[in-house]
Amino acid sequence: MMYQGAFKRYEVKYLLSDFQYVSLRKFLERMTKPDEYGWTQILNIYYDTPSYEIIRRSLDKPVYKEKLRLRSYGIPTDNSNAFIEIKKKYKGVVYKRRVSMPYERAWEFLQSPADTDLSGDPSWSADERQIMREITSFRETYAGLSGAMVISYDRIALAGTDDPDFRVTFDTNIRYRMARGKELDLRDGNGTTALLKKGQHLMELKIAGAMPYELAETMSRLAIFPTSYSKYGMGYKDLMSKKRVFWSAARQNQKIVNNNRNEEREDSLEGIVLC
Repeated sequence: MMYQGAFKRYEVKYLLSDFQYVSLRKFLERMTKPDEYGWTQILNIYYDTPSYEIIRRSLDKPVYKEKLRLRSYGIPTDNSNAFIEIKKKYKGVVYKRRVSMPYERAWEFLQSPADTDLSGDPSWSADERQIMREITSFRETYAGLSGAMVISYDRIALAGTDDPDFRVTFDTNIRYRMARGKELDLRDGNGTTALLKKGQHLMELKIAGAMPYELAETMSRLAIFPTSYSKYGMGYKDLMSKKRVFWSAARQNQKIVNNNRNEEREDSLEGIVLC
């Protein structure tokens, strides 16, 4: 299967209401068409350290950041095509490097020791072997790297009719899930916790240079403006907020238990004195 293994482009994100989405889709009909995937379901496992070092650093908005993920289109089977991807961003420019292999092989590789190297596979091109070496280096850089979160969503992907490198994607039904006593596996299905509000759509413009003037004018008229939005980042923030609520409630419950014990102890001592 032929696929593009390396990308260099700008990726700009926007949160749209239903009205903005419908209006912009109508405008885009004159300059884009669905790509070879069209509508699809995308599932990703994001890899991180036990302390979430990668996503915490990314949320600080550094000049350079990177991430590693395993991606499938649709819920995979053992032999489904899957991608291991390194995504880097430097001064606003996104660089993506990826290799393709059967899902089971990709998943087992990412469960293996960090120094496991598949770059010697003779069936791969020189570029693919180089990307595999970069993936191995990434895994060795971050101690304890493992699957941290599954992010899934429904996507409509459009490509420019005159410029196929101009791409627009619309994501809905973005959701996440965590491991529950076992390693995360995309064969177990989609995420369960929603990250978008009802009626919201996440749009991404993927462009090599400037945005087409007519598109910029239309988006301005519809009050569509760039936003900072990381799917994994939003999942991490939601997870941390729920953990804070849980531990706050746990501390409050423990405080009540301790107070009750103190009161019982005081009542007991008072009884002894009265006797």
